[in-house]
Amino acid sequence: MKPTESLRVARRSMAFVLAGGRGSRLNELTDSRAKPAVYFGGKARIIDFALSNAYNSGIRKMAVATQYKAHSLIRHLQRGWSFFRAERNEYLDILPASQRVAENKWYLGTADAVTQNIDIVDSYGIEYVLILAGDHIYKMDYEVMLRQHAETGADVTIGCLTVPRAEASAFGVMAVDDKKNITAFLEKPADPPGMPGNPEMALASMGIYVFRWDFLRDLLLKDAEDPNSSHDFGFDIIPDIVKNGKAMAHLFDESCITATEFEKPYWRDVGTIDSFHAANIALTDFTPELDIYDNSWPIWTYGEITPPAKFIHDEEGRRGLAISSMVAGGCIISGTEIRESLLFTGVMTHSFAELHQVVALPRSVVNRSARLSRVVLDRGVIVPAGLVVGFDPEEDRKWFRVSDNGVTLITQPMLDRRAATLD
Repeated sequence: MKPTESLRVARRSMAFVLAGGRGSRLNELTDSRAKPAVYFGGKARIIDFALSNAYNSGIRKMAVATQYKAHSLIRHLQRGWSFFRAERNEYLDILPASQRVAENKWYLGTADAVTQNIDIVDSYGIEYVLILAGDHIYKMDYEVMLRQHAETGADVTIGCLTVPRAEASAFGVMAVDDKKNITAFLEKPADPPGMPGNPEMALASMGIYVFRWDFLRDLLLKDAEDPNSSHDFGFDIIPDIVKNGKAMAHLFDESCITATEFEKPYWRDVGTIDSFHAANIALTDFTPELDIYDNSWPIWTYGEITPPAKFIHDEEGRRGLAISSMVAGGCIISGTEIRESLLFTGVMTHSFAELHQVVALPRSVVNRSARLSRVVLDRGVIVPAGLVVGFDPEEDRKWFRVSDNGVTLITQPMLDRRAATLD
């Protein structure tokens, strides 16, 4: 298929992004926001990766289904993704769970989120629908996957990660033949099936699906009438197609956008404090696996207007500096030593403070002489002068959330409780 023809597949498609989940393993980091709205990479939100992939792939019709504590997410979409123009046949609709079907019926599952908005999808006049999860970090050309689906005539094409069999038990796993036809879909199997010709590797579902809209529409209406269904793509829709239709695997290796120095595809589920911290800190590496500086495949987001970052004071022990770190606009580093850290927009740090492997979300403040190591600061946190965190896990656990791998999450309510107790 010629490039112009493949572009027309994207133009005849829409992206339906499922962004209603809390992400409970992120603990207090999602107390006030859904997981797709969690900050990532200094400026962006997690959902920006799926949306940017769709936009960069040529898709101009998108919908985002929200449910859990959606205000932060909706506000971000309104501010950062309002450049779509209806007169150019471009749309990005925000679809909150709003009891459109019945007064007591919110989104019951991932498939039900699409079912409840069938009339809106119908109005787009599209041929293909791309179902996406809004809570993963990766760069992918969906056009390649759409083209495969159109060429093979599959009922569903499923995006798949290639992972070691020993790690595949945490995923939904595909058993495939040598032509990528899916012969079985197994949810978190104890003994995952290997790939043809590479038995030590397995294919794990990315939660990315392509359907012809007319086919999926009929299937969703049928599923909605089934009282025994959980109305979920992974548990109901996909297994039914694997059993009774034609399901094909699309290998992420074939459509990923990677940093030029790396051949291994980059995909992360930053669903725990440890993985969230690690993925952000990894961006400060000399050559990170995820290239967010690639202008040929940009990550679109809300471009907040801020002044440049500023570094002040140049005295021994009171020098504003950042080494192997990323510092966003609007930050003021006043006499603080920062190493291997990532500071989001508008962070302020004060004299004699030290930060090592700290992920500081927007507008957080670190006061004088604080020492922080392997810490995540929630948005707007005000760290008191002299606070030391990251050196005594038992002491940290009295006040804060300490992960299995020793990363400490600090939120303002935690600091308030600590202050009230010590007073």
